Amino acid sequence: MVIMLDELHEEVPARPGEICSDSESKLDSGQDDRHTESVVSTGSECKTAGMKRELTPEVQAISLAFSSSDTAIQATSEAAGREKEMVDPNLVGWDGQDDPLNPKNWKSGKRWAATLVMSSFTFITPVASSMVAPAFDAIGAEFHIVSEIELSLMLSIFILAYAVGPLFLGPLSEIYGRVIVLQLSNFVFLVFNLGCGLATSRNQMLAFRFLSGLGGSAPLALGAGVLSDLFDSHERGKAVSIYSLAPLLGPAIGPIAGGFIVAKVSWRWIFHATTIVDAVVQIAGFFLLQETYPPVLLNRKRMLLVKETGNLDLYTALDYANRSVWETLQISLTRPFILLFTQPIVQVLAVYVAYLFGLMYLLLSTFPKLWQDRYDETVSIAGLNYISLGLGFFLGTQICAPLQDRIFRKLKCRNGGVGQPEFRVPLMVPAALMVPIGLFWYGWAAQAHTHWIVPNIGTTVAAAGIYLGFLCIQTYIVDTYSTYAASAIAATIVLRSLAGFGLPLFAPYMYKALDYGWGNTVLGLLAIVLGWPAPILLWKYGRMLRERSTFATG
Repeated sequence: MVIMLDELHEEVPARPGEICSDSESKLDSGQDDRHTESVVSTGSECKTAGMKRELTPEVQAISLAFSSSDTAIQATSEAAGREKEMVDPNLVGWDGQDDPLNPKNWKSGKRWAATLVMSSFTFITPVASSMVAPAFDAIGAEFHIVSEIELSLMLSIFILAYAVGPLFLGPLSEIYGRVIVLQLSNFVFLVFNLGCGLATSRNQMLAFRFLSGLGGSAPLALGAGVLSDLFDSHERGKAVSIYSLAPLLGPAIGPIAGGFIVAKVSWRWIFHATTIVDAVVQIAGFFLLQETYPPVLLNRKRMLLVKETGNLDLYTALDYANRSVWETLQISLTRPFILLFTQPIVQVLAVYVAYLFGLMYLLLSTFPKLWQDRYDETVSIAGLNYISLGLGFFLGTQICAPLQDRIFRKLKCRNGGVGQPEFRVPLMVPAALMVPIGLFWYGWAAQAHTHWIVPNIGTTVAAAGIYLGFLCIQTYIVDTYSTYAASAIAATIVLRSLAGFGLPLFAPYMYKALDYGWGNTVLGLLAIVLGWPAPILLWKYGRMLRERSTFATG
């Protein structure tokens, strides 16, 4: 889910399509609004906006990969067109609109096979991130781990890797191609995930979990770009819908399956099973997933022509964007932090979304102890309670999908047909209400040992609010920082991954000291402190902050 789905997914999912941000900014200064609105479903015209639809949180990050990739590829086509008008025989480009080498012109079956493989990659790593939760007791018993922090670290250290991996994988994919980076990274995940199942000590387990998380972050970071290469914007909706299910369902399904595996076989088979499934997907990827990134494909074509003709003057329209690996990494690594430290909008929203993400993994990591210790459920039955979280995430997307588009369209029409990022803010209000209400409900119901359905209802409400908040924040950031949206999202992903790593670690001690009632009350009050001022401040001061910002383009 994570990615993100998120996305997942990441920014991170967006960065692969960001070929040359500085140059893109100059090329696309007059097109940002158009791309942003088409990507995040703002509804470019009042009368047609109803035909569009919002995406899941991970896919909001996914969508900015579509935006930046489409922008770059469009710039390529336009530059190629200008050069062709000048009859430059050295320009290497597509052989017309119907060039079979262009991934968008591949046969439908080939494109959909690649989509299904990509979705499978993006599903398996979020499953692996949370599947270990029901196995905490079994792993602790075998490795003599008595500290609840160390047990929680088995889950959260995987999420910590999500903050690091995409920062390098995204820019590397710009240089070497999406699929080669994806396949190699997934192989890293496969090897070290298998290592987790063979680990003989807690130190080995922690090291292998972190390294598998690094490799597992690639599908969320790069998958969006693959889909943007395969489908035009008018036919991309169905592909995105399928792809978006993966990071949405993975974290909820993982603990359910993990609970039954631990009960019936061994905790080690959690890792063996995910490794086997991932190996099948990897093999399928070798046959069904070919390189899709147009700049890399055109560069390969150029090198082949140079070899055949000996003409060293051949070039592609994006040769100006060639950077060294270090230059690309330097820009990719520094700009998110520049935005984080200089932009109040990014600061406010990054802190809030980090707290929401941390809450999600806090719930994922503490569920087993509640249901097994307090409700005396078996490991397999306790895992079924994760359905409430999955249901909440699903309901969050269903609430936001129709309402946010409708609200934005209505406010845009009232504003003379001019959309503003602040029109995304109203739906942040119910999200900010649902999270603390759900936490209060869940905590006090669990402490009172009510029927199992009662705390599950509370977690469903909280999970729906968490996802609703994700959606609103992601779309607001994309609208505001359209040119630098990938970097802005990257800033939020770094913080949220750190929160997803840190919050589960202190949760066992908090619940031990305060119990579930007061413990969740503290969490709910923090959600109020962080979540309630955000929509008010953005609605009142958002436009002023955007106008003063040198990065905001929305």
